[in-house]
Amino acid sequence: MQEKVIPRILPGFMELLPAEQILFNDMYDTIRGVYESFGFLPLDTPVIELSEVLLAKAGGETEKQIYRFQKGDSDLSLRFDLTVPLARYVSAHYNDLVFPFKRYQMSKVFRGERPQKGRFREFYQCDIDIIGNEELDLRYDAEMPAIIYRVFEKLGIGDFVIRINNRKVLGGFFAALGLSDKIEDILRILDKIEKIGKEAAVSELVALGVSADKTDTIIDFITSDGDCEQILAKLRAMSIENETYTSGVSELAAVTEYMRMFGMPEDSFRIDLTIARGLDYYTGTVYETQIKAHPEFGSVCSGGRYDNLTGYYTDKKLPGIGISIGLTRLFSQLLASGLIAPKTGSIARVLLLPMDGSAVPSAVSAATKLREAGIAADVYFGECGMKQKMKYAGRCGAPYAAVIGEREAASGTVALKDMQSGEQKNVTIPEAIEILKNMDK
Repeated sequence: MQEKVIPRILPGFMELLPAEQILFNDMYDTIRGVYESFGFLPLDTPVIELSEVLLAKAGGETEKQIYRFQKGDSDLSLRFDLTVPLARYVSAHYNDLVFPFKRYQMSKVFRGERPQKGRFREFYQCDIDIIGNEELDLRYDAEMPAIIYRVFEKLGIGDFVIRINNRKVLGGFFAALGLSDKIEDILRILDKIEKIGKEAAVSELVALGVSADKTDTIIDFITSDGDCEQILAKLRAMSIENETYTSGVSELAAVTEYMRMFGMPEDSFRIDLTIARGLDYYTGTVYETQIKAHPEFGSVCSGGRYDNLTGYYTDKKLPGIGISIGLTRLFSQLLASGLIAPKTGSIARVLLLPMDGSAVPSAVSAATKLREAGIAADVYFGECGMKQKMKYAGRCGAPYAAVIGEREAASGTVALKDMQSGEQKNVTIPEAIEILKNMDK
């Protein structure tokens, strides 16, 4: 007898039961709906890219996490995010696109990370980006958080805040301290300060060669507190003679004002100078989104402006701004915390139950009419008693069951049963359609 293979999946991969998958798909569709409402166009780039293309900008830890393999003479890699493939895409299709080019992509990416709670090796990213030709208006930097706000408002998973900063403010400040050669390294340290804590960040800065007094100055600067106007006033009052810094403060002020123009409530965003975003392709505005009641989730949506990402593929200047929601990670955290829960394991609104074989044609005909009316309907074909059929109906999760026997078939009716209340009544197919259409109102 052949030995059975244990049915299992690799660590770091998510597989859901139907009820959970329905809930996941609902979140996916909500996000997509908001993206499309702002005029973003769909895009789906290949899962596998040529390594030389995909890794043009990668390095360090990112490159270590790439799933890379050889197929014949080709050196190939699985995409690790959706932004780099986008840069390749707009460079390759420059002549075919209309700029500013607004796209969304909601697809799986792959990273060989160490599996841990909330971290996956295969996961969905839900990205939007706007790519300009030569220039990209700063108002697009404000449209991004406005979109984030609409997404999380519709998801209804609790109060949230969008934290905003500008890399030019940080870079200009560090340059004014005489640390121009260490800016990217400092930004990577600051990007993880919430995870590792202030003391660990201080130790890493000192180890990097930043003096103790400059380290204290950096920590004091990034931990500035107050509302948007108070922080902006503090930034303007600092005697820093650096063009990059001045430009960053000006952009930060403009973007926060534009966010108000988009109708964002004042308590939905704040300036946070600790937001650095560790990826070195960010050049200006950066964002991170946090659920207020669950700071342990970390950032549930992040992104920013990048002016030079396409430089590895083209000489054309194609600046961009984008955000990303790590849907798999967010979903797993929400599910584990009880903030969301599956409601049903059925897509069908109604399950048709023919009492015997003679009623099957009528059940199929009724299901067809229901589907034509836009109502998802399923038919049970098993040969068993009605008690077993009703037991199946209760377990599958359809809100309604419609029993069809000889009498119902002859009269063109169904015995429609509300599976939650137990209420049952004989109705015509048009009446059933009306009831089922109004059930969620």
